[in-house]
Amino acid sequence: MRPTLLCNGESVACAGSFDPRMAFGQSVAQPEPRTPCAPNSNRCQSVGYHRQLVYVRMSPNTITTMQTIPVTVYAGVDVAKATLQLHLQGRQAEFSNQAAGLVQLCQQLKTIPHIHVVCEATGGYERLLVQAMHQAQIPVSVTNPAQVRAAAQAQGQRAKTDRIDAALLTDYGQRYQPKPTSPTTASQDQLVALTQWLRQLVQAQALAKTQAEHHEAAFVCGRHTKLMAHYQSQIVAVEKQIRALLAQDAQLQQRVDCLDEIKGVGARTAWLVLAHMPELGQINRQQVAALAGLAPWTRQSGTMKGMRCIGGGRPEVRLALYMAALSAARCNSVLKPFYQRLRAKEKPAKVALTAVMRRLLVYMNHQLKALQATQTDTKLQNSKIP
Repeated sequence: MRPTLLCNGESVACAGSFDPRMAFGQSVAQPEPRTPCAPNSNRCQSVGYHRQLVYVRMSPNTITTMQTIPVTVYAGVDVAKATLQLHLQGRQAEFSNQAAGLVQLCQQLKTIPHIHVVCEATGGYERLLVQAMHQAQIPVSVTNPAQVRAAAQAQGQRAKTDRIDAALLTDYGQRYQPKPTSPTTASQDQLVALTQWLRQLVQAQALAKTQAEHHEAAFVCGRHTKLMAHYQSQIVAVEKQIRALLAQDAQLQQRVDCLDEIKGVGARTAWLVLAHMPELGQINRQQVAALAGLAPWTRQSGTMKGMRCIGGGRPEVRLALYMAALSAARCNSVLKPFYQRLRAKEKPAKVALTAVMRRLLVYMNHQLKALQATQTDTKLQNSKIP
């Protein structure tokens, strides 16, 4: 907050002359009049004499507000496979991305009140850091690397090193104040790991199936048959493990059952969507479409009107919804006519299918909201029973 100064009865803003003692109601000696000086249009003393500057006292409410509202200190942490580069209050420090290094990092961060850590999503290398921050009860924000890089380029910063990236993350936190990343449950973490492994197995099985017709040697054909059987047994084992996990978490099981009731949405689709979009059922329809990367972005400039395209978001969710949308466009009593109307308007098949994916995801979000409201009402009714 900039103080207001009076210059011979006229108020002016003077950020460089701020004395923090005045912010809390302490008196400051007034400067004495000085000797004449030459006029200078860049300073308050532009009429021949240095004018006396008088601080205007802040109201008690303003002083109380400044004392009670904490000032957040942002610390940027650039995450690599082996190291963590910390930028805190203009200083740099390096820690190992292992348990011992994380303990040292947490100890140093705890000495700073109202600390907030900002890091980037780095394909999994940031998980230990995020878990350590949550256990130490230190707010941490996992940001989109593309957004951080765009902010750096907007400032003309093209160089890229660990030290520069850590400083840029601190600056990003100060400028945009990202929301803290919420901690996830153990069931959610296990569901993410299992669904990722399931997706990799399914993709490997599909790849091996397309190569089957090119095998001619008897030995290769035999080994390929065993490989396909191995993939299938692994898929069955992972699905069994996911069902066992859901059986231990009643709330997660209810969410899966709620989505499984939608025509066109199977168990695998429900698992993948809930694993990679745990916010489903807690955000509005515009946010859920943007988060999945299913919201078309307008491209217009002057007389040019470009084609609107989707992009960004979470590709794992789009991948899971694609097959579900194919099924829903054929058998869902609501989405089938919707798909046919779009095709009748000469919309491309993929455009119409993308619209079905978006509407299906919005409906899934609506159903989970209704489930959550029902669960809340049930808890309130049970609490009233003596």
